[in-house]
Amino acid sequence: MLQPDARALRQHLKGPHGAGRYFWGVQGGVALADLAIGTSLGGRAQELAGRSVLLWTRDQCAAALALIELDGLARRIVLCPPDTDVAHLPQIIADGEIDALVSDRDASEVAPLGIALHVGASAAITPIGRAPDGTRRTEWLLLTSGTTGAPKLVGHDLASLTAPIGPGPDRPVWGTFYDIRRYGGLQIFLRAVIGGGSLILSSAGEPVGEHLRRLAARGVTHLSGTPSHWRRALMSPAARMVAPRYVRLSGEIADQTILDHLRAFFPQAAVGHAYASTEAGVGFEVNDGLEGFPATLIGVGGREVDIKIEDGSLQLRSARTASGYVGRGHPALLDADGFVDTGDMVELRGARYYFIGRKGGIINVGGHKVHPEEVEAAINRHPDVWASLARPRRNPITGAVVVADVVLKGASDEVVTFAHAAEVEREIIAICRRHLVPHKVPAAIRFVPSLDVAPSGKILRHA
Repeated sequence: MLQPDARALRQHLKGPHGAGRYFWGVQGGVALADLAIGTSLGGRAQELAGRSVLLWTRDQCAAALALIELDGLARRIVLCPPDTDVAHLPQIIADGEIDALVSDRDASEVAPLGIALHVGASAAITPIGRAPDGTRRTEWLLLTSGTTGAPKLVGHDLASLTAPIGPGPDRPVWGTFYDIRRYGGLQIFLRAVIGGGSLILSSAGEPVGEHLRRLAARGVTHLSGTPSHWRRALMSPAARMVAPRYVRLSGEIADQTILDHLRAFFPQAAVGHAYASTEAGVGFEVNDGLEGFPATLIGVGGREVDIKIEDGSLQLRSARTASGYVGRGHPALLDADGFVDTGDMVELRGARYYFIGRKGGIINVGGHKVHPEEVEAAINRHPDVWASLARPRRNPITGAVVVADVVLKGASDEVVTFAHAAEVEREIIAICRRHLVPHKVPAAIRFVPSLDVAPSGKILRHA
């Protein structure tokens, strides 16, 4: 764990600690030890001292290298994923008080942003002798995901981001399906840099099979993604090429079905799922192979993370949480006691809490509340089901009913037309009736070849 007064990330690359460690991108590898005496910013990093920097690159490796150079030097860094809607950039620039841009994009793309100082970013390192050591406490701003308007900026620093990171394995080779400019991917980036490992970076638009082949070629040992990432990965024949020692899920509810699939597919690997969000940070990790989390984790005082449940909603307080939203007109993130209301709803069953859905994602069926994630967990129990999405459909009597899109194992690029589709549908409905109250049981099942996944790695839930 880094202490609040720790020096910049570059310090972790000096001497023997940095030897033999790489960032591997689509175009090849970059030796991290070279960054201790080199630059990926054309020798212009010092121009960014004390600035509020928008980091907006296409290449993820260029972003990773720039982050190491900017930490301890810039006043703040706004991590902007490549899929960010350009229409939202003016608001992001205003909220972040941006006065400098680091990008690998053409001048014609960045000129409309009106940022006077533009420093080019590269996925290659140029030797410059002794590189400057920044000692500033840099603010790291991440964008929220899943909003309909402009994303909000969430404030962290290196201390809050690294608070969950303890001693790790010797020289791991990390891989992640996340983009490192999102919280889940940033956690893996920091684990690699601070924990003495290498990192295999994905590329925007890269086919899942190609990414898996690159992970295999570089000998990935630790691999992270959302449950949706993992479902897509396991559908690829290239998944058989990787043999990680550790498999990690976060970002979405990890139901028992996906945990069991991963344990069966990677019998040599430890499988764990973490609860984390951009605002609350990493709350806890669960490594017992079961969905949900033990009720013994709930408590306040004498813990690294204080956890409580209020009106069914999970609330967290720790040194890992964000400092708040940045920019005018945004609501307070922390309550008077320093807790973050995550908006994730849980239910106690026996000695364990189970996630049932998001506070704002409820389907109203005749006045009864239905969390779509709870319905999906039931549907996913069927052995022929690979993934599902529960959603509302208008109904003149109840206002809405629950229907579901279902991906079956072996789905092709065409709509699934299995001869036994009707039988599978009956079996799915029977499972739902055993595990759900009547108003939660889907009124109809539609078999589809795939489900849309947002750039954040979560199933895309259309309003």
